[in-house]
Amino acid sequence: MSIQITVPELGESVVEATVLRWHKTEGATVTAGEPLVELETEKVNLDVSAPRDGVLARIEHQAGDDVKIGDVLGILEPTTEGASSATPPPTPAEPSPPTPTVTPPTKTVAPPMPSAVEFKATPVAERMAHEYGVDLRQVAQQTGSAQIGKQQVEKFIKNRQASPPRAAPQAADATQETRALSPRPAPAPRAPSVEADNARQERRKMSRRRQTIARRLVEAQRTAAMLTTFNEVDMSAVMTIRKQRREDFEKRHGVRLGLSSFFVRAVVGALKAFPNLNAEIQGDQVVYKNYYDIGIAVDAGEGLVVPVLRDADRLTFADIESKVRDFGERAAQGTLTLEDLRGGTFTLTNGGVFGSLLSTPILNPPQVGILGLHKIEERPIAFEGQVVIRPMMYIALTYDHRLVDGRDAVRFLVRVKELVQDPVTLLLDL
Repeated sequence: MSIQITVPELGESVVEATVLRWHKTEGATVTAGEPLVELETEKVNLDVSAPRDGVLARIEHQAGDDVKIGDVLGILEPTTEGASSATPPPTPAEPSPPTPTVTPPTKTVAPPMPSAVEFKATPVAERMAHEYGVDLRQVAQQTGSAQIGKQQVEKFIKNRQASPPRAAPQAADATQETRALSPRPAPAPRAPSVEADNARQERRKMSRRRQTIARRLVEAQRTAAMLTTFNEVDMSAVMTIRKQRREDFEKRHGVRLGLSSFFVRAVVGALKAFPNLNAEIQGDQVVYKNYYDIGIAVDAGEGLVVPVLRDADRLTFADIESKVRDFGERAAQGTLTLEDLRGGTFTLTNGGVFGSLLSTPILNPPQVGILGLHKIEERPIAFEGQVVIRPMMYIALTYDHRLVDGRDAVRFLVRVKELVQDPVTLLLDL
């Protein structure tokens, strides 16, 4: 009996998805638990697997189709248990004339391109390869890796851009060389043409995740009274600790000592002092969260996603650094789960990793506060009556003015600054 492969429950508040790609073609034999099709939701990608052994008889929704919970993605014909192709057919009562053999129509499938390296690419890597015109087989051959992710594609693109241009052929004589070097008149500007411009445009459907990011950003600006306040932090003490303890920390915990742990601990300390920044507005009520689930914005290729550090006040420096590294790796591979992204009481975002010196972060609703970190840059500052060079970072707090007054926002940011500039306090009971 045929089995329908349907869109499963997608998680809290997620009701739609987009078919990203099929792992199997029609007519392919599959085993129970084997991934059949990958769906893209507004938060994560997920695979729908075969419920039992069988043959994928029909695909109902192709890549790019939008589907809802319960929609039929395809039809699976189960294999018959105990059936054997060696079982002889029943003998007919009378011989029948030979029946001409009829070859059933089959779908023509282009033969796969030869590849010297077997590999599997993440969805983010595939999108980047399509955008930049990269052949993933070349990436696999260059890296020798069986798993191609965002980092491998970026490295391939950088290497390609850094390759020296091919030398131009030498001129036949001095006259030709002189002529080649002579300035040529600039071409006359072409007349404006809508048809010509349209022919050079490319239209792509916005991914479901990008649509969600766009919708939530507009929603945040429409529903919250957002203001941003700024301060700057002298990172000298943190940089000194990292330099002195980097090797021992990594040997002991297997992860490098970054900035995340310092700022997560500082934010938790400031939230304890100003609980209204760890709250949420629900109608005419304020819900104060007596726990500290800190969202960490990480790059997922098509924008930022925000996995959550649960009970961050109970985590050690090593716990925080390990979890943040894991979030970054799984975001690049597209393997974050809905549980990873659910909830959160406050968010940290670090534009400094991209080189940003100063920015105004946007709230992650329904949260009422988000802290933006930026690039550390040596700058001259006045210190005890002298001008000194210090590694400085601008920090920015965006807050919902409906719940948080400017005074508390400024004091919260000052508290974060104090804790980071005196990291010993981060080891005490905040």
